[in-house]
Amino acid sequence: MRNKLFILLIAAVLFLSACSSTPTVAPMPTLDPIAKQGQAVFNARCATCHALVPDTIIIGPSLYGIATRAETRVEGQTAEEYITMSILRPGDYVVEGFNNVMITNLAKEITSEEMNSLVAFLLTLK
Repeated sequence: MRNKLFILLIAAVLFLSACSSTPTVAPMPTLDPIAKQGQAVFNARCATCHALVPDTIIIGPSLYGIATRAETRVEGQTAEEYITMSILRPGDYVVEGFNNVMITNLAKEITSEEMNSLVAFLLTLK
């Protein structure tokens, strides 16, 4: 009787542990060295206002999936062009529902290498 009860208890614990209510977020892809540098730039300069998880708003829109959305945001622009221009001229690329509060001189505050690596990192966020 004790063994049956013990087995049922173990089975119940295993069953319930499989019923997690915590949503899973896709893991970050393995980054090449340039995108890895861009991730560091993002963490230092952008993460204060932009989240990388879906449906999370800090100040600006979440950048989860930005590479995919950027492909179709402006007709005639590639995702890379859209992301670059939205950093260089943020007032021209304000997402509906958000205010034009992004700093306008970021491109002057980071090197061109940092800018290129930041764009490379954002392009990994599909």
